[in-house]
Amino acid sequence: MPLKYKFCLIFLFSLTLLFSQPKKYKIHTVAFYNFENLYDTVNDEFTNDDEWTPNGAQRWTTEKYQQKLKNLAKVISEIGMPENSNAPTLLGGAEIENRGVLEDLIKEPKLLPLDLGIIHFDSPDKRGIDVALLYQKKYFRPTSYSNIPLIIYKKEISPKEQEVLDDEIEVKKENKNRVFTRDQLLVSGFLEDEEIHIIVNHWPSRSGGEKATTAFREAAGKLNRRIIDSLQQINPRAKVLTMGDFNDGPFNKSIKAGLGARGVKTEVPEFGVFNPFEELSNKGMGTIAFRDSWNIFDQIIMTESLINADFSTFNFWKAGIFNKPYLIQSSGQYKGYPLRNSSSEAGFSDHFPVYIYLIKEFK
Repeated sequence: MPLKYKFCLIFLFSLTLLFSQPKKYKIHTVAFYNFENLYDTVNDEFTNDDEWTPNGAQRWTTEKYQQKLKNLAKVISEIGMPENSNAPTLLGGAEIENRGVLEDLIKEPKLLPLDLGIIHFDSPDKRGIDVALLYQKKYFRPTSYSNIPLIIYKKEISPKEQEVLDDEIEVKKENKNRVFTRDQLLVSGFLEDEEIHIIVNHWPSRSGGEKATTAFREAAGKLNRRIIDSLQQINPRAKVLTMGDFNDGPFNKSIKAGLGARGVKTEVPEFGVFNPFEELSNKGMGTIAFRDSWNIFDQIIMTESLINADFSTFNFWKAGIFNKPYLIQSSGQYKGYPLRNSSSEAGFSDHFPVYIYLIKEFK
């Protein structure tokens, strides 16, 4: 058998631990990764990227940029192992400067054989960072995609909170009350022959304080819910995955109330959404650390239509956090934290990637 087929994303495997007798299944990995400041070295006059240039504060040289690409490519190529021997079919990404850095990324030797497609829009974010979806063309065929803006205004929060704006948010001169933040990317298409919808998110950060910025993320959660509702109005059994860096954990109001996510399958109502990362949070796991406290800001949440026990179509199997040892600081003040960029070298990211498996019985 040719090597390329041995590592084909769709392959047959046995889940003897999950089922009473071995059955054959197809598997796809779906993942999300905050790339943390994936900037090129060129100064863009329309974005706040000055520090990510050779003469900027980060001394961001071509050598560092190329090393960053290699690091990210290594991670992406391994997410989902060992259950799946190949890279994700669908990968949401955040903190991306432009399409060009994605074009460079997918040309890395570890990713080039995957023949990845890119769906990306420029966002109004002050730092010029966007979200995007990468996908393996041989398994996923997009049929439509759009960037949906998050429309929020300072007047929606208290006067005191109005004074605190996210450092990644710009209040445009033409509308001083409008808060401009990253769009939500909606992609619809076919995973093999099954329709699926993906929303890629990077909600407003906590810069300035969690409490002072929570209203922005609650608004993001409500927008997410409206997008899902619109898809379910067209098809009540629509399969929808919403993924991203939500800058809130599974138990925050934006996730629990705005989006309406439940962490226990049996408690998810019809048309509701299930968050498998709530269970991982309860176990003390995390994707990002701050002051020695871990949280799961990076999550993949799904509609109830994806958590059926019937695997005659693609459905959710299990979720995980990709936190291999090489992604972790091994010494120093931040020992145990994600191995991020430093002034001396290009790291990986200050976030760990997350993933889920979708499986389908092979007949």
